Amino acid sequence: MTLISEHIETDTRERILVVAERLFRQIGYQKTTVADIAKELRMSPANVYRFFDSKKSIHEGVARTLMGEVEVEALRIAQAAGPAPVRLREMIKTIHRMNTERYVGDSKLHEMVEIAMQEDWDVCVAHMECIAAALGQVIAQGAASGEFEAPDLQLASLCACTAMMRFFHPQMIAQCATKPGPTIDEMIDFVIAGLSPRGKAN
Repeated sequence: MTLISEHIETDTRERILVVAERLFRQIGYQKTTVADIAKELRMSPANVYRFFDSKKSIHEGVARTLMGEVEVEALRIAQAAGPAPVRLREMIKTIHRMNTERYVGDSKLHEMVEIAMQEDWDVCVAHMECIAAALGQVIAQGAASGEFEAPDLQLASLCACTAMMRFFHPQMIAQCATKPGPTIDEMIDFVIAGLSPRGKAN
């Protein structure tokens, strides 16, 4: 009986997040209320609050889902076979593509991410740490195989992540889209060259 109850509870939480994300995209993050979400689900606001203790926790849940999809892809690439430089390039371009698709092309959802970043939500911090760790995993594999030279692996992953911030951070992707600067491939070449033994790019 407990397992059935837990399943129903999990299913209801997921339905709330799906509806919340849809409403964020349709009417905007700021304008969406818990009452709007409840109405779409044909339940009372009080029932929504049984699963999420605040409006902010619903927002965090939606952000967690969106960011989690990016993390899954990054970790999949980190665990795949193949040369480290090739996988590092694939990972960086995948993160950039997914963040662009999810946030930049959708102004209403971009608003949610912007506020999340400004308020320094825990979910955003955890996401950035996960992405840095995934990059670090590939760099560590490259160092072990001799493809990269990185005496301080943690520093190398932080530097690589920081170097790509223009292509990772939703706000910076949007702000820099029409401004002069290196292409993503040129920036990846620069990062890989910096990681390569004696500065020789792979």
